[in-house]
Amino acid sequence: MRADRDRFVAMAFCWADVLIECDSDEKIVFAVGPTAPLTGKSFSDLIGVALEQIIDPGDLSLARGLLAIPRKAGRIENAAIRLIGGKNGPQPVLFAGYKLDELDSHYFIAFRNSPAAGRDRKKDGNRDSETGLQDPMNFAESLKDAVANGDIGEDSKLTLISLPGYEGLRQRMDEESEQKLLDTLGTYLNANSTGGDMATRVGDGRFGLVHDKSVNIDAVEKQITKFSKEADPTGAGVEVEAATLEIGQEDVSKEDIASGLGYTLRMFQNAKEGEIDFENLESSFSGLVSETADRVREFRRLVAAADFDVAFHPILNTLTGEPHHYEALVRFKKDGKGVSPYETITFAEEAGLISEFDLAMATKVVNQLANIPDRFQAAINISGFSVSNAKYVAGLKDLLAKNQWAAERVLFEITESARMADLESANEFIQILRKDGYEVCLDDFGAGAASFQYLATLDVDVVKFDGSVIKDAQKVAKGRAFLKALTRFCRELGVETIGEMVDSPEGLEFVRECGVQYVQGFLFGEPNTNILSFGKMDKNVEKLFGKKTTRRAFG
Repeated sequence: MRADRDRFVAMAFCWADVLIECDSDEKIVFAVGPTAPLTGKSFSDLIGVALEQIIDPGDLSLARGLLAIPRKAGRIENAAIRLIGGKNGPQPVLFAGYKLDELDSHYFIAFRNSPAAGRDRKKDGNRDSETGLQDPMNFAESLKDAVANGDIGEDSKLTLISLPGYEGLRQRMDEESEQKLLDTLGTYLNANSTGGDMATRVGDGRFGLVHDKSVNIDAVEKQITKFSKEADPTGAGVEVEAATLEIGQEDVSKEDIASGLGYTLRMFQNAKEGEIDFENLESSFSGLVSETADRVREFRRLVAAADFDVAFHPILNTLTGEPHHYEALVRFKKDGKGVSPYETITFAEEAGLISEFDLAMATKVVNQLANIPDRFQAAINISGFSVSNAKYVAGLKDLLAKNQWAAERVLFEITESARMADLESANEFIQILRKDGYEVCLDDFGAGAASFQYLATLDVDVVKFDGSVIKDAQKVAKGRAFLKALTRFCRELGVETIGEMVDSPEGLEFVRECGVQYVQGFLFGEPNTNILSFGKMDKNVEKLFGKKTTRRAFG
């Protein structure tokens, strides 16, 4: 046993400050290193002490959950925790845990002094700031790449974890208790994941975990429930639901599995509470992989062949009726006339293909603008997913570099802004576009609680009020005051405003009174694949704005 212990010491020495060996009774039987600053005891005084006695009481529950991993022949790496410390109080450390098969019930812990333990990961723009786990977009890409490249074993699994009652638990906790719970969950899930860094938080109370067959998901569920009960002032906590999907499947290509996993993960992220049937998901995953793979191939064929049309919809000056620009909207030929592209776009987002489509759409719009009169300007949509996609950003830069004239006739509209995981990086992308002369519009403004955070972080030229905001403001007594306040706020920031879904003369008059500068809606015509058709005077628009002010309407 001493030879094996020495082997462990040799392997861990370069990483750790303190090394400890525990027996089956959780008693320390061997220790080496400067233990006093971290534990308050010399290494000789630690012999015979229960391991839990050197762990800070606030992290005891987490430590118990983590230590179950090396006890069952697993391993943990770089988990953040606090030891009881010496004169200076609790000491943050990173620790690794191992069990050598030859040593039966003994396992080893290596501690590394780290005042910033756990904090560095949270500063990473690709991580959730509250848990330190990978953000969903980065995780989905990492998972797809790992599967496609064979970087994770065929016996690996993806487990989706849901805490259905999390919102109620959140309301019962104070801010400090919630942050402590999220810290604990982040550390615990990472410790159980492949490589110690293949876990994600996809939403409130929802997580994804890639792991090998040694991880007992039943035990993970119970441990998470235990964490929640300890954080809940009522002690009730929440129950946990989980579905485990087999990453390695016979007769299925790695690329198809990667696509199926990415789609399933985003479906899990976007589903409303109660919509996911966890038992059925496990049993139907193979079929879902096959179906998703077929749809992915068809969508990629469609994008490569540019097998879609562009329909244009005017955005008009609220007072004069003159066009500001035309929003470019996709119409898939496969869907037939009058069929909404919503379902196909949603699939592209959930399957991680939206960035490929966004670039194809931008290319098609620029090519069309190159062959029509200069008076027509168009807004090209960019999904919040694409803003941080390196391939999309590189492709767009190349497209714009080859068409520098487009800065005079193209603006960009960021849709699905809630998909942007890192607002600071998104703002860097936006400023590159603006520096090159392109105006940028932020879509869906006012629809979510984070809208003001977006406007505070993102420097844009225009915001488009979500149609629901316009409709709701007309329904309630305070709506007019609310919308007026929003437009005044934007005006003070030097940001122009667009109101969408203005579909009646009353709606037009309402947004005028509220100070909205531009309007979009079926009141002014439906989207048309022939942008030149907007060069003719529309009689309905003429009535709304008057002949004298609409001589240049629609171009």
